[in-house]
Amino acid sequence: MTDNQQILEKNEIGVLSNELTYRHYLMNKGKVRELFRKMSMPEYLALHIIAVESKASGVYSGRTYLKDLSEKMELTIRQTSKMIGDLRDRGLILWAHDGDGSEGTYVTITETGENLLSEQETLLKEYYGKVISKFGKQNLIELLRLMKQLETVMSSELEEMEEVQMNDGIDE
Repeated sequence: MTDNQQILEKNEIGVLSNELTYRHYLMNKGKVRELFRKMSMPEYLALHIIAVESKASGVYSGRTYLKDLSEKMELTIRQTSKMIGDLRDRGLILWAHDGDGSEGTYVTITETGENLLSEQETLLKEYYGKVISKFGKQNLIELLRLMKQLETVMSSELEEMEEVQMNDGIDE
C-alpha cells in the first residue's frame, strides 16, 4: 500500500469514526427520549427485563436477581442498585432477598409497575410502528442485525485495548 493510500485510508477512518460518533450522539440525545416522560430509558429496559423474567417463571419463580439484571443491562451492581431503589420507592417493583441476603437479592414487578410498563410499551409501539412503516421492516431488521454485529466488534476491540493497557502497566 502506498503512502498516499494509507493517508487516504486514515482520513476515511477519521471521517467515518466522526460520523459514527455523531450518529450515536443523535440517537442517544434524540427525540426518542421525549417518549420517556414517566420513566427513563434504562428504567424502562429494567422493568421490561423484570417483567419478561416474571412471565418466564422457571427456576426463579418470577424473580429477577440483581446480578442478572446488572449483567443484562451492562451496569455495575451499584448503578443497578440505585436504579432499583428508585423504582422500588415509586412502587414499581418489590426488592427482596433470599435467606439472609448472602444468596442474592431479587426484584419482582408490581401491578403498578406492569401498568406503567404497558403504558410505555403502547407509546413506543405507536411511535415505532410509524417509523417502521416509513423506514421499512426489512431495513430495520437489517439495521438491527448490523448494529448487533457492530456492537460485538466494538466490545471486542475495547476488551483488546484494555488488555493491552493492563499488559503495558505490568511491563513497567
